[in-house]
Amino acid sequence: MNRFAVAATSATTDGGDGVGRYDDPLCRLFGAALRQLREQAGISLRELGRRCLYDYSRISRVERGEHLIDAALVPALDQALDAGGLLTSLRSLLPEPGNAGAASVAGLITALRQDAGDNVMLEVSSPGGRMVKVNLPRREFNGLLAGGALRALLPGGLIDLDQAERVSGAIDNPQRTDSQVLDYFRDLLAQHYTADKVLGPRHLVEVVLAQIAVLDKLRYGSRPGTAEPAIRLLAQYAEFAGWLYQDLGNTAAAMRWTDQAGQRAQAIGDHQLAAYLLVRRSNIALLDADAVDVIELASAARRTPGPISPKLAALAAQQEARGWALHAKPDRFRRLIDSAADLLLGHPNDVDDDAPVYLRSYDVDTLEEQSASGYRTCGQADTAVAILERRIIATPPDQQRDRAHQLAKLANAVLQSAHPDPERAATIGLSCAHVARSTGSSRITTELRALDRTLSDRWPGLPGTKELREALTIT
Repeated sequence: MNRFAVAATSATTDGGDGVGRYDDPLCRLFGAALRQLREQAGISLRELGRRCLYDYSRISRVERGEHLIDAALVPALDQALDAGGLLTSLRSLLPEPGNAGAASVAGLITALRQDAGDNVMLEVSSPGGRMVKVNLPRREFNGLLAGGALRALLPGGLIDLDQAERVSGAIDNPQRTDSQVLDYFRDLLAQHYTADKVLGPRHLVEVVLAQIAVLDKLRYGSRPGTAEPAIRLLAQYAEFAGWLYQDLGNTAAAMRWTDQAGQRAQAIGDHQLAAYLLVRRSNIALLDADAVDVIELASAARRTPGPISPKLAALAAQQEARGWALHAKPDRFRRLIDSAADLLLGHPNDVDDDAPVYLRSYDVDTLEEQSASGYRTCGQADTAVAILERRIIATPPDQQRDRAHQLAKLANAVLQSAHPDPERAATIGLSCAHVARSTGSSRITTELRALDRTLSDRWPGLPGTKELREALTIT
């Protein structure tokens, strides 16, 4: 039993009216979320009470964090406020009177930031996608963090009590920052990369920006000569922010964050990270179909002074290959893809602890999937179809953003193949339109709009053409 559960249980009494007497920060978080949802809906306390068949004065006490509402009554509040299960999920974190245990609900908090005063703003998301912003005094937030209550709310249950106390202390006093605090943020970044495959950029970008702000505060408050680990981590976070903005379709913000990451990498003399960021800039140039920049930036990464890992050299070769495909040089494209494959096969696990997170999972399978777009560009759509069909089968179903992007690419490749199948292409496109909406991935949307144009031009009377157009209108 953790300290938070003990304190929460001992603070609970029952007034016999379905509302537990509860004095606890997490209870106040529930109340703040309820109040914010009600105000967003434009509903008075009396009206909410009427809809839920519940005394409005008791709802008022729940909103103030003075009482804990019976768990059986919360679904009615969720339904009345169209909260998508958010209140039910929050309520499940609090143990029932006489029971020290609480349900495990991971990842409800998707962002946090400190305002100009002494409050911390939390973005709390429901399993159904509803989000509400609530404010807590920083003292209460730090108490929740240090006491273990936020362990269930943060992604992946990454935080333990000792780590929580260190993070909380570092936020209050940056000079206390140590390697374990930075390890916490490294673990979060790795979790973000995993979550991105599922959730996409829309649900992550604010989270990452908030954590960059915290890390920058830790860097600013550190003692001179000790900031290099924090700067390296800030560079990696900035690179990931650039990637998220790239997937959102905001090229300017993507390049701005990537450049900031590059500056930090240069400041600490991390040649490998600086080379990786050249590859990232090359990848962003693909959005503008700028073949020259794609080639030159990737080639520059391969010539970076100092040693770079074989995996990074392979990634740079893959990226340069994409540029040559754009430049209508299929032979050079294939040679570079083969060179990248040889490097990965010869060094499958050659990556160090400080390497960019993406390189840790970069392998021959990833290279093959990435090469499909190049084959399409080179006019070899049938090869692209075969590759994408293999990779889609191998991609876990829960990685919905990645899977939907592969499907959208497959739909276009099917139309460009030697035997186009517009009905299959339209069906594939429709199957991933909802993921484009939920994740905010512009890569999926761009592929689907290209599919829509081709279907509308060549097969305007096909029922699937109209259905896809309608789905994209919603997107």
